[in-house]
Amino acid sequence: MPELLTISSPKRLYLQEVVTRDGFQAESHFVATKEKIALINRLSRAGYAKIEVTSFTSPKAIPMLADAEAVMKGIDRFPGVEYTVLIPNLKGAERAVHVGVDEFNLVMSVSEAHNLANLKMGREDSFKALSSVIELAHQQKIPVNISLSTSFGCPMTGITSLADLMHWVDRFAALGVRGFTICDTTGMANPEQVQTVCQAVLSKYPRLQWTLHFHNTRGMGIANALSAVNSGIDRFDSSLGGLGGCPYAPGATGNICTEELVHMFDLMGFDTHMDIDTLLTCSQDLQSLIGRTLPSQLLMAGKVDNLHIAPCQP
Repeated sequence: MPELLTISSPKRLYLQEVVTRDGFQAESHFVATKEKIALINRLSRAGYAKIEVTSFTSPKAIPMLADAEAVMKGIDRFPGVEYTVLIPNLKGAERAVHVGVDEFNLVMSVSEAHNLANLKMGREDSFKALSSVIELAHQQKIPVNISLSTSFGCPMTGITSLADLMHWVDRFAALGVRGFTICDTTGMANPEQVQTVCQAVLSKYPRLQWTLHFHNTRGMGIANALSAVNSGIDRFDSSLGGLGGCPYAPGATGNICTEELVHMFDLMGFDTHMDIDTLLTCSQDLQSLIGRTLPSQLLMAGKVDNLHIAPCQP
């Protein structure tokens, strides 16, 4: 079982926000471009290392993100924040190079069944297509991150073996990518499995940038994040308010919640470099923007240092 990390000095952790891409893409009602820009500008000042702004996918496939160019051109660029975008194919990459993105985030599933369901092609075809995108990125001197979906499990094929995951890590690493995001897309990971995976990838490729991306489908998101930290991971994707979720994960709830993750890490003595009060205000306002309650428990209960007046004694 994972051993708890002993913190002798504050360890720096890097938070990466995905709400305006991973969160918004599943919403049915279009969020206005100016509202997206305003939210990203507010989040840029909250302490993030990276913000996944949007996706350069087909507007027909994801109408919510049809304004990708306009959003990228409209946001303020805050020093120290990287603005990454999801790139599905070479056409999307060609669109993105003209608007000043800081990173290409490319996605493929470790599970063949999930890749067919999500991307409408097999893994070998995906690898071939993404290899062309990586070549373009190298020509444009744009760093590349590979997000490997279903790294821990797929609801159609079961638990993902470490051998299957490392097969695709090895092939993409050989192409000269900067880093990987290991994604628990369907919320099937457990803390012990997370430890095994993290130790394997860090041991083999210690110089690459490693990010963990958890969903809270089965309530283990925070526990899995803690296991990843204990295994040496210092980067995490998260979504404001816990918004988002995979359409091919039956019963899926949202991504791991940014403010809950930051709150926990701050209480444990880590240096997240994040402004938790700004996050909570943004999360509260996000509920009004999308017109419904978010799953963030911290938003409902408040921080642990929010004290209340004791009830009157008889």
